[in-house]
Amino acid sequence: MAIYLPTLKQLQYLVALHEHGHFGRAAEACFVSQSTLSAGLRELESLLDVTLVERTRRVVRFTPLGNQVVAKAHRLLREAEELSDLVQAQGRPLVGELRMSVIPTIAPFLLPRILPRLRSERPQLRLFLREEPSAAAIESLHHGRADCVLLALPFATGDVEVHQLFDDPLLVAFPHDDPRDPPAEIAPSAIDENRLLLLEDGHCLKEHALAACNRPELRASATMIGTSLHTLVQMVDNGLGLTMLPEMAIRAGILNGTRIVARPLTSDHAFRQIALVWRRNSPRSEEFHLLAEELRAG
Repeated sequence: MAIYLPTLKQLQYLVALHEHGHFGRAAEACFVSQSTLSAGLRELESLLDVTLVERTRRVVRFTPLGNQVVAKAHRLLREAEELSDLVQAQGRPLVGELRMSVIPTIAPFLLPRILPRLRSERPQLRLFLREEPSAAAIESLHHGRADCVLLALPFATGDVEVHQLFDDPLLVAFPHDDPRDPPAEIAPSAIDENRLLLLEDGHCLKEHALAACNRPELRASATMIGTSLHTLVQMVDNGLGLTMLPEMAIRAGILNGTRIVARPLTSDHAFRQIALVWRRNSPRSEEFHLLAEELRAG
């Protein structure tokens, strides 16, 4: 009895279709034509003599078996990439391709300071960056789309190795003419829950800000509307409320051109921990530790 083994390319097509739910977008993600991707999936189903995907004009629906195969495919593709990583790790460190996901509340403030030096000192490193929220970044890591993730802790990361870089304090940002603006520091009890503006769900900074205040009622009262820190800054500058900003963003100049005042928060938890994480037991672990030190030095 002949046994047909799927190719890695076919599994990549299947995983991409499951992720994007659309043949065209899946083909773009795989850098092939839609017809090539469709043909590859049809061949996979034909060789295995099963139906993995139900196709209609409007909906792509995976069969129960198809979902099981996708879960296995993720693991196989990750193992294949780790095999490649094992070989690459035997050479010089920080050489070749490296895919790093970075969360939006870090990327525009830390990377511009670090990347020029990294390019200069590590010219053979091809660093591919992907900006995405924490949950999506961790999913990319565990599914093999990212080799490592630069994010802020605490956050549920799953089974990963962590290299903490530094603490990033959180400050309260007020309009310049706010009558409740204190001269030095702000106690969490002084924050008006009806005026607090935070990032929308999906951004871990929202959780870090709420944890720093340690006031459960803020979660119900705060307005979670901002899609980015720059949006929140503009809202505060126009007198619509107050917010909490990481010191990293302030040092990078996010308040330049505004009349916003930022004050430290008197709280034992008024900071987030910036860290680089990667899959546990990765053969490139030593390389990632080196990269973390490069990022810390920046």
